[in-house]
Amino acid sequence: MHFNAYGGNAALLAAALANLDDRCDTRAVETLLAEHRVARTQLTDQQLELLRAWSLCLWEAFAACTTPEQVAVVNRLLADAAASPYVSTHDGQPPHLHYADENADVVTRVRAATAAGLALVLTETDPCRLGRCAAPGCRTVFLDVSRNGRREYCSRQCATRVHVSEHRDRQRRREHSAPPHPRTRPGGGGRDSRG
Repeated sequence: MHFNAYGGNAALLAAALANLDDRCDTRAVETLLAEHRVARTQLTDQQLELLRAWSLCLWEAFAACTTPEQVAVVNRLLADAAASPYVSTHDGQPPHLHYADENADVVTRVRAATAAGLALVLTETDPCRLGRCAAPGCRTVFLDVSRNGRREYCSRQCATRVHVSEHRDRQRRREHSAPPHPRTRPGGGGRDSRG
């Protein structure tokens, strides 16, 4: 699946941020922002906390069960981000959208870009591309960039764990539903004891 560079990257960043946990330190988030070409900057403690709070809002867009629920969440994100898209041609690039002023603080840029990236996925592809891992107990979300758009798990590890569990359940059901083996009658050694 091909996403446009800005929207796709912003949606991938949204998924990465949504998967942050409380143990994620400032350096990890700074690295994540640099990898997604959003910012190369040192975050303050306050900025880190604001991005963690935003990550919980992003997670809701991936975890929503229906398209109307996804749309409602993404519309809230867009309103909260107060994005002001504009066309940019910086560095000799062809015209492309930016979702916040390049000089805005990092939190404003991240919020605007990720909200817009999710909106583009919903409107230009299939809303099912925003996914949550189907493995019981896993809260990881992802942007499904596979060709057929049928991804169910965040990783091979989760997929394998589910498939192994399902296989064991089928084996147990077969064992419990199989007819009992014929037993030899006690005391008779299997022979007729009548006579």
